[in-house]
Amino acid sequence: METFYHSTRSHGELVTSKQAILAGLAPDGGLYVSDALGSERLDLAQVCAGSFAQTAGRVLGALLPDYTAGELADCVSAAYGAQWDAPEVCPVTPLGSDWLLELFHGPTCAFKDVALQMLPQLMGVAREGDGRDVMIVTATSGDTGKAALDGFSGVPHTGVCVFYPWGKVSDIQHLQMVTQVGGNVAVCAIRGNFDDAQSEVKRIFSDHDLAGRLSARNVVLSSANSINVGRLAPQVTYYFDSYAQLVRAGAVAPGGEVTYVVPTGNFGDVLAGYYAKRMGLPVRKLVVASNANDVLTDFLTTGTYDRRRPFVKTISPSMDILVSSNLERLLYFASSGDVELVASLMADLAERGAYTVPPALLASIQETFGCGRADDGMARETILATWEGCHRLIDPHTAVAKHVMDALDEDGSARVCLSTASPYKFPADVLGALGIDASGMNGFASMDSLEHVTGTTAPVQLSSLRDAESLHDDVCDRDKMGAFVESACARVFL
Repeated sequence: METFYHSTRSHGELVTSKQAILAGLAPDGGLYVSDALGSERLDLAQVCAGSFAQTAGRVLGALLPDYTAGELADCVSAAYGAQWDAPEVCPVTPLGSDWLLELFHGPTCAFKDVALQMLPQLMGVAREGDGRDVMIVTATSGDTGKAALDGFSGVPHTGVCVFYPWGKVSDIQHLQMVTQVGGNVAVCAIRGNFDDAQSEVKRIFSDHDLAGRLSARNVVLSSANSINVGRLAPQVTYYFDSYAQLVRAGAVAPGGEVTYVVPTGNFGDVLAGYYAKRMGLPVRKLVVASNANDVLTDFLTTGTYDRRRPFVKTISPSMDILVSSNLERLLYFASSGDVELVASLMADLAERGAYTVPPALLASIQETFGCGRADDGMARETILATWEGCHRLIDPHTAVAKHVMDALDEDGSARVCLSTASPYKFPADVLGALGIDASGMNGFASMDSLEHVTGTTAPVQLSSLRDAESLHDDVCDRDKMGAFVESACARVFL
């Protein structure tokens, strides 16, 4: 039976996975989901005997069934090749008595590469049957922007437009974006925070007048944020593959359960773990680790999601988010597909800034999800303790998850901390955690000092930025983002 996707807010329009990937967001503002999730469970014996690439093919084949095996094989080969500096792609390494899943070995040194090296491949195949030019429009809290720019740069008939919050990303993240080369890329800072940028991107997708003008030029908008199912699906792979590595290392008996602790902002990274659990991965618990912007911690504890709180700028900027878009997908699945409830909750969030789920729904979510938080002080202490105790250098986002993991009660399951970025993307903050004042240093001076102090080496993908030319200096207010997208389309698709 053919598998279709539909909005989290209605059972109306049914689309294939290729159509969902091209669209990014459903017409009613909801996120695309498939009711077939979990109907096909992966064979763990095959997963544990397979490579990352083989597992990626199996995962994507289950989630995106209208892609042929040959199409997926070509996509996997292109996405997970020489651009990765680790043969395992996402190696699992010891961290004391626990484990670290290293997701930063791609071309931009962040976990977003796992999906954003794949999404352009998936979108390219989907576009072949569509014929329109595609402009990717994405808001970033730091890492998605560069990963999208790198993945889509130079892709035929495709452009990419990235918005980031001015002054609210690290020096290195900023440089990664503004030095991006390519005739089909556009980068713009906005005066505001990530939530402002993400909300406006969603509004742009629902702007029918803009869509009509672009359609007249044979252009359609799509997204590289994790609201796009083509961005979410590839992330499921590293949960299955990490489990295989643990089994091969003897850390987990086949069929034994694993707890994953995930630093989380937009909820996509941890939602991929939920998808993996639905597809047969033995997950004991998925623990959501938040920084001082702890809206998810409060929700998972009380059942009330309330974004009406001060926005805190932290040393883990990719998690500085108060509207976690992918939570909507979890609400859909945990409520057994109650689209009316999901639509009502999302309307409450848009109109009142808050919603409360029924007690039974919260209890269902809490069966799988735990939570915890770490403020900047806790994250700094964890960076220092991890360096001194394990001789492992971790970035501030990973430190949030490590702090939360260390506070968990032992339950007999293996515990995996998801390490989401290279510490060299945040060298000044890591130095500060190690007791060295980097306040007068720029990003490269901090990088050099961190190398000297720790005897570690910065990834060449980052150290080479010091010789790159800044190419993008646009800054706009939120209400000008739509005009920027339209002008970028006019430039890219002459």
